Order: sequence, then structure tokens, then C-alpha cells
Amino acid sequence: MPHASAYAAPVWLTCTELQPQPDAVVYDWLFNEDSLTRRLTRQSVNHFSVTPLSEGWQTLRDDECAALGVAPGSEGWVREVYLLGHQQPWVFARSVAARQALQDSDLDMEQLGTRSLGELLFSNPAFDRGELQVCRYPEQWLPTEYRIKDLWGRRSCFTRGTLGVLVAEVFLPQFWHELARSPAPST
Repeated sequence: MPHASAYAAPVWLTCTELQPQPDAVVYDWLFNEDSLTRRLTRQSVNHFSVTPLSEGWQTLRDDECAALGVAPGSEGWVREVYLLGHQQPWVFARSVAARQALQDSDLDMEQLGTRSLGELLFSNPAFDRGELQVCRYPEQWLPTEYRIKDLWGRRSCFTRGTLGVLVAEVFLPQFWHELARSPAPST
């Protein structure tokens, strides 16, 4: 599995490209196409919440520009949050959309607050979800308190017309610890 250096973006891989594959439980959480918000809500027995970390207009990273099909150095809306189970950060999520496409749409990411963007995207049938890709997320891209090597991250792009919203989700150590000690609830 390729790893990102401090100077290079990670190599994002699809399920068919990922070799060797992680164990079945990790693989299921990385490549399950259901709403992660809904799965985390079930896993936490409805003790799920979202804590916004930052949001605003920023220059997008090169890998994000490429995934959104915009020029390198483009500006976009960036939203970073923790997805929590039982008030513990389980997932770090970073969602981005290119400025022009977002401003031309009716999606107002500024008004999300503590609501889950993923749930909004999944509940709107006009959005199509692209293929899931995974990598070992670069530690320097994580919030300071979770700068840990080799955390699994996944991403996919939700599109509606010319708007693309790229959602990356990084599974934090507390999530895997909780998953190991608690069986998955029935669906």
C-alpha cells in the first residue's frame, strides 16, 4: 500500500486496486456504500453527533482539484468535522466543493452547523455517488491531536449537474477500539 510522504499526495485506490486487502471488518467499513452517518448512528446506538472543526473558502489540495475536475490551485469551500459516537471522535471528515460550482448551485454548506453533510447528500436523490477510493491518509492532513501514521481514509465524490462534493472520511483509533469491543448492532 503506497504511503504519502510529507511532499506527495496519497495514492487513492479503488477496491479492485487495493493490494493487499485489509481484514474483512476494515474492508467492509472502507468500501460499504451505505451512508456512513447512518452506520455510525446504528453502531453508536443513536449516540451520534457532528462537531464542526473549521469551514470556509480555501485553496483546494491538488488531489482534491483533480478529483473535482478543476484547475490546480482552485478555491473551494472546505468543511472539516469530527463524526462522534458516544461523544468520542470516531471519524475525521473533510468535504470540499469548488467555489464556482458551489455558488452556481442551491447547496448551502455554510448553514450545516452540526448536521451531517453525508446525510444531506444521501437523502437527496439528485446526487450520484462516485466510486469509493481509499488510502493511508497523510498524518499532516489530520487535526493536530490525531496526527497518526497509517490511518485508513476513504473518499467519494457526490455529483449533481456541475456540482461535485468530495467527501473524505478518516477512521480514527477510537472507532476501531469501539468496534472491537462492541458487536455491531442489528440493522
